[in-house]
Amino acid sequence: MKSGLAGKIARAFINSRLTPLVIIASLLLGVFAVMKTPREEDPQIVVPMIDIFVSMRGSSAQEVEQRVAIPMEKLLKEIPGVEYVYSTSMPGQALVTVRYYVGVSENDAVVRTYNKMYSNFDLIPPGASRPLIKVRSIFDVPILAMTFWGRGYSSHELRQIVEEANVAVKQVDNVSETTIIGGTRRELRVTLNPQRLAAYHLSPGAIARAFQLSNQRSISGSFAQENREFVVETGRFISDAGDARNMVVGVFNGQPVYLGDVADVADGPGEHSNYVLFGYGGAVKKASGDEYPAVTLAVAKRRGTNASIVAKAVIDKVDSMRGVAIPDNLQVTVTRDYGLTAKQKSNDLLKHLLLATLSVTLLVALALGWRESGVVLVAVPVTLALTLFIFYFHGYTLNRVTLFALIFSIGILVDDAIVVVENIVRHFRLPQNQGRPWSDVAVEAVDEVGNPTILATFGVIAAILPMAFVSGLMGPYMRPIPVGASAAMLFSLAVGIAAGVFGLRIYQNYLRSHQPPAAVAPEKLPVPPAPTAPAD
Repeated sequence: MKSGLAGKIARAFINSRLTPLVIIASLLLGVFAVMKTPREEDPQIVVPMIDIFVSMRGSSAQEVEQRVAIPMEKLLKEIPGVEYVYSTSMPGQALVTVRYYVGVSENDAVVRTYNKMYSNFDLIPPGASRPLIKVRSIFDVPILAMTFWGRGYSSHELRQIVEEANVAVKQVDNVSETTIIGGTRRELRVTLNPQRLAAYHLSPGAIARAFQLSNQRSISGSFAQENREFVVETGRFISDAGDARNMVVGVFNGQPVYLGDVADVADGPGEHSNYVLFGYGGAVKKASGDEYPAVTLAVAKRRGTNASIVAKAVIDKVDSMRGVAIPDNLQVTVTRDYGLTAKQKSNDLLKHLLLATLSVTLLVALALGWRESGVVLVAVPVTLALTLFIFYFHGYTLNRVTLFALIFSIGILVDDAIVVVENIVRHFRLPQNQGRPWSDVAVEAVDEVGNPTILATFGVIAAILPMAFVSGLMGPYMRPIPVGASAAMLFSLAVGIAAGVFGLRIYQNYLRSHQPPAAVAPEKLPVPPAPTAPAD
């Protein structure tokens, strides 16, 4: 009898020695995908968004709007793929935000915006600066925030410690951007004395020009000696208040005038631009109600990297600086760890994925038997492993949506394996199949239910796959569900047939021993020999 597609697949895998290797390789691909696929709480939907800053000093908000913001809006709306253009005008400057449609490549959006802006520089009104273009992305959001605080430390001291830690954190692989929040920067404050300036015939502008000329280092020339060339550098940068006081700012009556003669110079903390305080709330047992000056170091990761691995690497790097750049009595509290929460949630979903697989296997064991359920126990993990590898191959991350797609598909992908296994077992126990080759019986059983199983599989895919073409913000958010479920259904069809016939091949001796005795047809009963006539 001619076999269909399902029968041909069953015949190819039933006695093949490659079948167990394919199963093992599929499981290893799944393990690789779980280890290498980045983990996140939610899908990272990329919506290209660009901020454009233009300054126009001395202009009112209305003038900035009419001369800068509105003409820029008209130009930016001409770019293909732009969905919205927002603008904010304020005295002396304007901010225009360009938002592209979901699905537009971020690189294409940046190139289009730069081309439009740079090709229209001739339209910049007098007094306006060139546009400053900044790309905004979801990947700019920090995944880790560490707050440095301690008793007896000022915000200025904390800022200096965190700046040293920041230099080390930037060296960690896959760290994108770091931000220091709080504390006061080191500042060289120069307070001019008007009476002294007038006495030496100096002006604040002359002091500023003297700073620009003195606070620099330049190469003045070179000379050769003993077959070697020496570069001559002149000048030096101001390093402390003493250098600033000894800086020459002018000449009066043939004598140099130093900055210390006309101004008071102080080297210390600058003014606060923001405040960060740390304290424990009432929900914590060790809450005391006290608040201490603090500085927070926020860290963002590169696109497509694992948040949990990057966060752990940064924390380990900071811990390694204990006793070197970070005092032992300084507290470092992790106030935000997106990598830890993403890892916990993905692990919880993977655990529920395992529980769902075991539950289905137990149900099959109660209905068909534990040997038959063993085939399902192999087919489901192999299908899920291949689906996880598809997620990794397509650049998806392990998040609540992709893992929900797998949990959602378990209930439907197990049908193929159950139908194949149940029909093979039923054919094996039929009396008329007693003594027939096991492989022929299994192929016939698979071929019998093959076409309906294939039709049912593609019917489910046809019902789920249109969800992948949803547009807007919900499209990228929901797309892993139809992609993952459709891939799982296709894999379950092939794995259910291949693993089913190969798995039951292991139990063929057991199944044969439980077959009923073969029915004997009446026409095949032994016929007694006819009596012979006596010889003459």
